[in-house]
Amino acid sequence: MKSRWKAKNGYRDVLTIGLPLAASMASATITQVTDRVFLGKYSLEALGASLSASVTNFVLIAFFGGLASYVNVFIAQYVGAKRPDEVGTSLWQGIWFALFSSVMIAAFSLLGPVVFTASGHSPEIQVLEIPYFQILCLGSGFNVMAMTLSQFFTGRGITRPVLLVNIFGVFINIPLDYLMIFGPGPFPELGIRGAGIATIISWAVAAAMFALMIFTERNEALYKVRSNWRLQWKRFKALLYFGLPSGVEFFLDVFGFAVFIFLIGRLGNAELAATNMAFTLNQFSYMPMVGMHIATQIMMGQAIGGKKPDEGAEAAKSALHICLCWGCLMSTLFILFPGIFTEMFRPNGYTDAQFANVHEMGRILLLYVAGYTMLDAFSIIFIGALKGAGDTRFVMRLIGFSSMCVLVLPVYFVLEVFHLGLYSAWFLVDFYVFTLVTFSYLRYKKGAWRSMSVIRDA
Repeated sequence: MKSRWKAKNGYRDVLTIGLPLAASMASATITQVTDRVFLGKYSLEALGASLSASVTNFVLIAFFGGLASYVNVFIAQYVGAKRPDEVGTSLWQGIWFALFSSVMIAAFSLLGPVVFTASGHSPEIQVLEIPYFQILCLGSGFNVMAMTLSQFFTGRGITRPVLLVNIFGVFINIPLDYLMIFGPGPFPELGIRGAGIATIISWAVAAAMFALMIFTERNEALYKVRSNWRLQWKRFKALLYFGLPSGVEFFLDVFGFAVFIFLIGRLGNAELAATNMAFTLNQFSYMPMVGMHIATQIMMGQAIGGKKPDEGAEAAKSALHICLCWGCLMSTLFILFPGIFTEMFRPNGYTDAQFANVHEMGRILLLYVAGYTMLDAFSIIFIGALKGAGDTRFVMRLIGFSSMCVLVLPVYFVLEVFHLGLYSAWFLVDFYVFTLVTFSYLRYKKGAWRSMSVIRDA
């Protein structure tokens, strides 16, 4: 451990890049958890509706944001190839795509009534899902733009600005959530609509902060972030070619879980609320690992750009060890202290008897979460390494196959045909993660990624 701490792309180097990203993801998790805790205090119906509506919105963000965010691999490989003048050009191709994404996602808000009416959820849930989804869609362009602009920093391995922006977002979102959900004093009580408006405001502030930090005289001199603003079709096509599989992969992953949540919602409001609790608490273990996933992607991209794939492999190994330690800690907490976590979501005024059913289901679901948390560490890092090298089409096929054939279709048959219930469906979530681990590891071990690159004109 001592030698790996000091080694090139060892623990110290990975943590230098990854720790601020992990902390950024943790701050985003705190925002999500606080949002849903407030909604849980407001009503169990608001808690249940917030998950299905926000995940449906995130299906759209996943595709457009996943594609636009692949800018970070281009930036990382150009930095590794010692071509900083190409950074601004790459960033702007992502910005143009983010602007297009804003219009497209906003247009999808019109489909809210159709989607949620067809969901089969109870009427009291649907009446909350529709406006929350529509509000989030109208403001999602700010989120995609913030994600895109942040790649200017992460692609270069400079992650502290991303942390600062995310922390500032927490300080804005949490008080706004409280004020706009519950309406104390002169503020109107907007319930779940208030939660959506507060989220959009925090997204817009994040995008504005990134823009102020990027478009400076210094960055113009180093990276041409102002002068290279034009859409360059050759570079834009390259972003689409490599980023489209990344966007589709992210979309299919989130889509699988969106369908899962919709099907769970047909079981009843209590099952949907318990699932919301479990997935929300899962963010504490999952999102910091995503920070290490992005760090692996960046360091692999820089290594490939510099034609030093062995350095990328060392970064992946170091990041994997760190994720396994974190996963072990979180799994232990979920197993030993589930009641502390589920109690956070008890609605105001609910007695022990009223909350008992949801509490017990949430406790059992946390055991399923603990079961796949360690597996998440492997899949997150191996997939990050493959994407950093440019092997996005394999990742897209893997996620697509696993999402549809291991999660969506089996869950449909388990719940709708055989009526095996909540816990059988959750077992398939563990098996889904196991599938990702197996095939991403085999692909990574094969080593084809070592000869890949996204900057073909290098």
